[in-house]
Amino acid sequence: MNERIRIPKFRRRAEARPDEVLDAALDLFIENGFSQTRVEDIAKRAGLSKGAVYLYFPSKEAILEGLVRRAIVPIANHALSFAENYEGDPRLVITMVMKMLATKLNDPRLLAIPKLIFREVLGFPELAAMYRREVLDKVIPVVEDLIRKGIDRGYLRPVDPHLTIRSIIGPVMLHVAMAEIFGITPPDGLAIDRLIDNHLAILFDGLSAPAGGKQWTSS
Repeated sequence: MNERIRIPKFRRRAEARPDEVLDAALDLFIENGFSQTRVEDIAKRAGLSKGAVYLYFPSKEAILEGLVRRAIVPIANHALSFAENYEGDPRLVITMVMKMLATKLNDPRLLAIPKLIFREVLGFPELAAMYRREVLDKVIPVVEDLIRKGIDRGYLRPVDPHLTIRSIIGPVMLHVAMAEIFGITPPDGLAIDRLIDNHLAILFDGLSAPAGGKQWTSS
C-alpha cells in the first residue's frame, strides 16, 4: 500500500525560499528595525537554518537589497511601460503613474520599503548604488524625454526637464520622509491619495488662482 509521503520542511522547493526569507525579513525590519534584526532572527522566522539563508543572501544588507528589487523595481518598470514612446500630453502619463504609485503605497508592507530606504541609505552606500542603477538610471532618461516632447508639442511651458523630475517626485519623497523621520502626518494618516491629488493640481496649475480657463484635474 502506498503511503502519502510527507516532505520535510527543509526540502521545500528551493525557488520558494528566497521569498520566504524576504517575507520574514520584512516582518522583522518593520517590527524591530533593520539594525536590531539579526540574520539568525530572519532564519528562525522563515523556518530555515542560518546557513540556508546565506545560500540565497550573503548578508543582511543583501536581504534589504532583495526587498527593494522585489518591491520597487517592478513598480519602476510598470511606470516605464506607460512613458516609453508616448507621444501625447505628458500630463496624462504623469497622472496615471502618480495614481498608480498612490495605490501601491497604500499597501503598508510596500510602503515599508521606501521607509527602510530612508532610514538605511546613508549608512549603506551599496543600497543607494543599486537603487540608482536599477531604478533611477532607467526612469530619469525616459521621463526627461517625455517632458522634452511635451515642451516641443506645446503641452508644457519651457522648463528644464532634468530639474522638473525633482518637482514631480520630490513632494512624495518629502511627504514620506516627514512622516518617517519627524513623525509629521496629516490628521487622517499618511493620506497618499490626497497628497498626490493635491500635488498634481499644484504641479499642473500652480498655487496662483487662474484668471480664467479650465483648471487641470487629476480625476
